[in-house]
Amino acid sequence: MADVTNSGREKMAEEERSAEELKEKANKYFKEKDYEKAIKYYTDALELNPENAIYYSNRSLAYLRTECYGYALADATRALEIDKSYIKGYYRRATSNMALGKFKAALKDYETVVRVRPNDKDAKMKYQECNKIVKQKAFERAIASDDLKKSVVDSLDIENMMIEDDYAGPKLEEGKVTLKFVKEMMAWFKEQKKLHRKCAYQILVQVKEVLAKLPSLVEITLKETEKITICGDTHGQFYDLLNIFELNGLPSETNPYLFNGDFVDRGSFSVEVILTLFGFKLLYPNCFHLLRGNHETDNMNQMYGFEGEVKAKYTAQMFQLFSEVFQWLPLAQCISNKVLVMHGGLFSEDGVTLDDIRKISRNRQPPDSGPMCDLLWSDPQPQDGRSVSKRGVSCQFGPDVTKRFLEQNKLQYIVRSHEVKSEGYEVAHSGKCITVFSAPNYCDQMGNKGAYIHLRGSDLKPEFHQFTAVPHPNVKPMAYANTLMQLGMM
Repeated sequence: MADVTNSGREKMAEEERSAEELKEKANKYFKEKDYEKAIKYYTDALELNPENAIYYSNRSLAYLRTECYGYALADATRALEIDKSYIKGYYRRATSNMALGKFKAALKDYETVVRVRPNDKDAKMKYQECNKIVKQKAFERAIASDDLKKSVVDSLDIENMMIEDDYAGPKLEEGKVTLKFVKEMMAWFKEQKKLHRKCAYQILVQVKEVLAKLPSLVEITLKETEKITICGDTHGQFYDLLNIFELNGLPSETNPYLFNGDFVDRGSFSVEVILTLFGFKLLYPNCFHLLRGNHETDNMNQMYGFEGEVKAKYTAQMFQLFSEVFQWLPLAQCISNKVLVMHGGLFSEDGVTLDDIRKISRNRQPPDSGPMCDLLWSDPQPQDGRSVSKRGVSCQFGPDVTKRFLEQNKLQYIVRSHEVKSEGYEVAHSGKCITVFSAPNYCDQMGNKGAYIHLRGSDLKPEFHQFTAVPHPNVKPMAYANTLMQLGMM
């Protein structure tokens, strides 16, 4: 009997040793920023030793780095179930909740840490920072009675904004965006110079008017001889955006583009990206198309840098106007009745039709569930059916879900973005679900290629074009992001 017990103990000790080795291997990959491999080895370690809070906490951080906030939250929670006194677990869970915009839940965990470690300055700082956000949110809710909410536009006197004599940058011509102005603006931005606030306001007010007239589902038909370029996430990577135009030509009536959301956040040239895209939208309203991504929303902008960047380069009032404009971005685009483009993906329930998309009232912050949320947030998965989202929002949908949706709506395939792909694109679900991502070497660390797609009216077959990152000035990604978010990712 003793022998059996001893051999059981030895086996356990052996498994624990092997698990430790796997954890060390995972840590090594984590340091090298190969988060997918790190996750794999943390998972292997957990199979051998499933009661180790540190492994869950480490994997949680790797999930945070790969934007799988739902999985990160689950791992941090599991770490705390195993060991209630494990302080890092509270930090991880707080960061996951922050990433999901659940500030009150995050505050609770920071409170716990401060209680346990009253002299910990770092904990106190994080608690105060989070508390500030919770209070700010409560204040915003209190004053935001929707019926009474005035537009920023009503309080602007753009006509009387003075452009100082020493401003040598581009100006709109008689209040109009021209090709000359957009080219000068891009060159000005390339030199890291700031567009005058009067010009920025003029662009925003005009583009809001253009977007507000569009339906939630934009429908276009390509002629036999026409082609359109579809780009995925650009995430404030202005110099890579310039490179796309260098490689593929500037937008024009004969060179139409569709940018599929997530223009801002993370990259620290988001203002430059979005003003350039809005400039082209005003120049070619019928040939240059923009769809909303999950990052054209207040919660994301508050965490991932765009709000901070606009406040640093302009004012809080201008951020409010950006927020209003983002709410009017369409949610999906149908090309020649055959291809549906959206930022995230398909729906948490079967039976959604194109008509349901047309009927979405989009002028708001997206809800936590339902078709609008799904269009911005969902992801494909290789197995049939649906599962809980790795992001903690919306769902993951399988090939059978895609097939049923396409058949019901008489479509050929969908194009979506929303996920980094090492080659810049990915073809899944037997060719029926295509991902395109246009931010190469995402966040200066993922090493991925970027891609864009050509679609021709003659056959609607996707043609993929890859490109690599170009150098940019030394302003790091997330430079304007929320302090807590930056610290929590470390």
